[in-house]
Amino acid sequence: MESKIEQRNHSGLLVAAGILIGAGLLAGFVDGILLHEILQWHHMVTSVRPATNLSNLEANTLADGLFHLGTWTLTVIGGVLLWRAGGRDDVPWSPKIFGGSLLFGAGLFNFIEGIIDHQILGIHHVKPGPNQLAWDVGFLIFGAGLALVGWILLRSGQKES
Repeated sequence: MESKIEQRNHSGLLVAAGILIGAGLLAGFVDGILLHEILQWHHMVTSVRPATNLSNLEANTLADGLFHLGTWTLTVIGGVLLWRAGGRDDVPWSPKIFGGSLLFGAGLFNFIEGIIDHQILGIHHVKPGPNQLAWDVGFLIFGAGLALVGWILLRSGQKES
């Protein structure tokens, strides 16, 4: 009979799948589709190449496409890992573990992307203009909060399995 610690180690494939799918699908696609395309608040490089002429719009469209390619790649890799986890009898299937991993991945992605793109590189902001810093800080708080809730849920599921 395996101990709880050994069982917990087998959840790694499911956790990795959840984190990657959460980052790619829940965070990346939502950011790209909602903020870039539907609301049109920003594109990937609007702070350095404002979309005020065709050349800059093309540069922003290319950068958005590369961002989508990256988030799609994360999602596909997460799907492959989920498929592999599904073929194993030693993976504890837990909605808390998988759901927590999804939320953790989404929150972590938003937090890291917000720090790097909004604060360090300054290539774009959540909603440029008045209250720009408030939108950026709110995005960071949302990402950190989502990651924290995901981590708590994930740990709770691992303790139960």
